Amino acid sequence: MKLQMIGCSHHHTDVAFREKLAFQPNQVVEALAKMRTTFPHSEAVLLSTCNRVEIYTAAEDEENCPSAQQLINFVANYHGLAAEEIATELRSLDGEDAIRHLFTTAASLDSMVIGEAQILSQVKQAYDMANEGENTGPLTHSSFQAAMRVAKRVQTETEIHRKRVSIPSVAVADYASQFFERFDDKVILVIGAGEMGEETLQYLIDRNAQDVRIVNRNHQRAIDLAARTTGTAVAWEQLDDLLVEADLIVSATGATEPIITAETFQSISERRYQKPLFILDLAVPRDIDPALADFLGVYLYSIDDLQAVCDRNRKAREREWPKAEQIIDSETSRFMTDLYRRVTGPWIGRLKQQANEIKAAELERLLNKLGDAANDPKVRKEIDVALGRVVNKLLHPPLESLREEIHPEEGSGLLDALKKLFQLKD
Repeated sequence: MKLQMIGCSHHHTDVAFREKLAFQPNQVVEALAKMRTTFPHSEAVLLSTCNRVEIYTAAEDEENCPSAQQLINFVANYHGLAAEEIATELRSLDGEDAIRHLFTTAASLDSMVIGEAQILSQVKQAYDMANEGENTGPLTHSSFQAAMRVAKRVQTETEIHRKRVSIPSVAVADYASQFFERFDDKVILVIGAGEMGEETLQYLIDRNAQDVRIVNRNHQRAIDLAARTTGTAVAWEQLDDLLVEADLIVSATGATEPIITAETFQSISERRYQKPLFILDLAVPRDIDPALADFLGVYLYSIDDLQAVCDRNRKAREREWPKAEQIIDSETSRFMTDLYRRVTGPWIGRLKQQANEIKAAELERLLNKLGDAANDPKVRKEIDVALGRVVNKLLHPPLESLREEIHPEEGSGLLDALKKLFQLKD
């Protein structure tokens, strides 16, 4: 039996490298189909996000599971890269280490933002796509179902997921959501097409934002962001009109001076007729003149306001980290124990059957030698019990070793030794 993972993440590789190996949803389906052809007796799940690309493979018979090098070659060939170009950047984990990593990933303890909720849905989606492509089997089923159960334990038994630590997540969940009951009927203006604006927009979309307008001095970047997310790219020259219509503004440009001053906002404010305006200024330096907060109906929050909440939440999460790790460790140990017992169970049954067949044959031979004495039921029963005790006592030490010493490295050796010593056949 073999379980393994090869892949890369934001911990060890930069975004340029991850982009080379990334699989779009349609490519995941295609790659899984190719894996099914290339490695027909192996199970596989492919997880590809902006922060990680990981392939999990498994097989009941270790010989049927592709090696790490074979998987590296597969990824390289798929993307038209040289295997040696990517090999040094990819991690390979086997057995218990691979399972612990999967559980840690699903529970969002390996994410760039610890506790973010998106990774669990991404893990589930990867598993579902592998199911649809008939790439999964007993080992991946049990592994990924356990990973989702572990993630939910971490969510419910710790505070890690309840304390947001990224500026965009705090901006939307702790500020905007307190101001607006809903986002589907709001006009949302995103100024700037960088990472901060995009991440904040994604959180708003997750909360059902519908009417999104995006402006950027480089209009093509606004078009690209609109294509990646949702909304409409609007020319920079229409910014004043957009400010009149907006209910919520997210501004995160790289400007060195405020792009909206109190002076320019004066005429815009008159056209708004005191309609409430919620502004998240996520830029450094600030995009929005702080004096806008003095206008009636304007609620302005800068990155400093949000950073204080992030810092408090980060400290609270750090206190919860040991509890989450303990859950991961206990669940990993439990999974490996159950997995190993599933492997050894049939062999234990086979050994007991073999021993009972030998016992039955020897009992019959002995009874035939005893003649009339063997006709006494009490004698027959006493001999049967005695032989049974001998068999059980002889088998007890090796079977207990198999049941109790469940560490994969030890267990595999013990099982192989048991097969050889008792000449057990497949």
